[in-house]
Amino acid sequence: MDVNLNSVSVTHNERAHRFELDIDGLRSILTYRRYPDRIIFDHTEVPQPIEGKGVAAKLARFALDFAREHHLRVIPLCPYISDFLGKHTEYQDLLSSEDVQKLLPR
Repeated sequence: MDVNLNSVSVTHNERAHRFELDIDGLRSILTYRRYPDRIIFDHTEVPQPIEGKGVAAKLARFALDFAREHHLRVIPLCPYISDFLGKHTEYQDLLSSEDVQKLLPR
C-alpha cells in the first residue's frame, strides 16, 4: 500500500489520551498518560498494511513536538519511542539526564 504522509495529519484525541493518524480507514495510535510536568508515552500501534512507511515516526514527531510546546518532560515507556529518541538527538532535551543515559548506545 502506498502511503503519502504529506496528505495526512496527526490529530490529538485528548479524551482517549492518544495521538491518531488515519490512512485509508486504518488508524495508527500513540497512547500517553499526561501529568502537570511530564508525559509518559506508553504504546505505539500501526496496522500491518502500513507498517514501515514512516507512520510511527510521524506520530512520534508530533507527540514530541507537543511535549516540547507544553514544557513536558518525556518518559518513553514505549519501545518505539525509546528507540526513536535514541536516534533523534534533537528531542533528547525532553528527557531527564538519567533517561538520556539509558538511551545512549553502550
